[in-house]
Amino acid sequence: MWSFHKWFERHSLILLIGILVVVSIGGIVQIAPLFFIDSTIERVQGVRPYTPLELAGREIYIQEGCYVCHSQMIRPLRDEVERYGHYSLAAESMYDHPFQWGSKRTGPDLARVGGRYSDEWHRAHLMNPRSVVPESVMPPYAFLAQQDLDASHMDEHLRVNRMLHVPYTEDQVAHADADAAAQATPDSDAASDFSRRYPNAAVRDFDGDPSRVTKMDALIAYLQMLGTGVDFSTYHADAPENQR
Repeated sequence: MWSFHKWFERHSLILLIGILVVVSIGGIVQIAPLFFIDSTIERVQGVRPYTPLELAGREIYIQEGCYVCHSQMIRPLRDEVERYGHYSLAAESMYDHPFQWGSKRTGPDLARVGGRYSDEWHRAHLMNPRSVVPESVMPPYAFLAQQDLDASHMDEHLRVNRMLHVPYTEDQVAHADADAAAQATPDSDAASDFSRRYPNAAVRDFDGDPSRVTKMDALIAYLQMLGTGVDFSTYHADAPENQR
């Protein structure tokens, strides 16, 4: 046996083939079962797809590199749970493509930032971070309040997400462009139609300027919904799926 092993290691090509075979078997054992179960992610009540405005805000969040300094995954460790709240559930990221879990935190984790601060606080923080967090090293993003949001292609964003199994309806796709503006203009005629299509979404002027819909509106709308989908006062991990 030892002589065979010695011969095997002396031939690098055969050794490489052997490694690939072993790794392939291990990969198949782990991956193949996932194709034969109904879902690899537990369904949790309250988790919903992003609205067009929130989806646009998420794109801005990624474009500006916010994910480099902020993670969106609370680990099930005591110090993290005490600081940030309930540990993250896989279902909370089921509509994220790609997810924003991250592993580095220059700033705090944002998985539960939604509703923790007011819109005014977020505006001040984005305009001048040190006005609310003196020790912050975050750069200012005041320019977002001066740039109008281009929502002319939000229907295409929703279509792409539908291809990735995000359950947007035909009605939501057809009105995506208008809905992006309607969520930030509560006094508009389109706001009621938006609320019908997204009954659990907030409708308000996020950036403090009701005369226009800006990138600041979109980013704050996105931040304000993070971690708000699940009611953890009633959630029980061991409860039946339809009661979570």
